[in-house]
Amino acid sequence: MEDYLKGCRFLPKLNNEIPSERNATYKERFSSLENLVLIMFEDDAVLIPRETAWFGYYPDGAFSPVLPPQETKLYTEDWIGLKTLDEAGRVKFVSVPGGHLRISRSDMKKYVVPYLKTDGSSKQSIRRILSH
Repeated sequence: MEDYLKGCRFLPKLNNEIPSERNATYKERFSSLENLVLIMFEDDAVLIPRETAWFGYYPDGAFSPVLPPQETKLYTEDWIGLKTLDEAGRVKFVSVPGGHLRISRSDMKKYVVPYLKTDGSSKQSIRRILSH
């Protein structure tokens, strides 16, 4: 964990993982989302483990088992507001077939589009994109 915190430039900051540098604004803004749709791709070979798409990860110092997000410190200590969002029913954990970011149009329509707020012209653009 120490190597990760030192070597990774942006994730520890974004995830509020550095206790001395926790940013209350990150948590405040993240937890203010109306909905958060987290999509895990079943054949993801980019995110390892693939459960990181849901903020799941390994326990400190181990490579198994993969912890569900609700058992990670990021969640239990609510570093970014994920627990706050989840307890309010505003997190959608979705699993779809395919590789990294290979979401089908039907899954996009089913899991993402319902949460998009758009004006009339944007709705037409979304319909046009999804109809091809």
